[in-house]
Amino acid sequence: MAKLTIFFGLVLILVGVFGFVGTGSHAPTALIPAVIGLILAILGFLANTDDAKKRMLNMHIAVTVGLLGFLGTAKSIYDYIEMKTAGRQFPHPAAVTEKAATAAVLLFFVLLCVRSFIAARRGRAA
Repeated sequence: MAKLTIFFGLVLILVGVFGFVGTGSHAPTALIPAVIGLILAILGFLANTDDAKKRMLNMHIAVTVGLLGFLGTAKSIYDYIEMKTAGRQFPHPAAVTEKAATAAVLLFFVLLCVRSFIAARRGRAA
């Protein structure tokens, strides 16, 4: 899971950088996904160890960061769907798109982590 965390961190960094460049490089808040991605990538590097306790701690911190990030951006998925289907207007449609992409990436990351945690627990119990 550590390498997967690094991968998702890099994806979020790309989302943030593309969002920042896509807005004309004038909205520094577009870099928020990149900051979340950087945190995830660092935690992934720290979790890439043979020490099981350190790996578990860093992965649990990473999934907590991912869950909090998802909860902070979850509404944007609904806003993005409304923007595309119902034609609802937003003052900053690029921000809605970037937040929705961030929410989708983080949701997928959290679901994969939870699945991995359940499999690890079952593996220890067996």
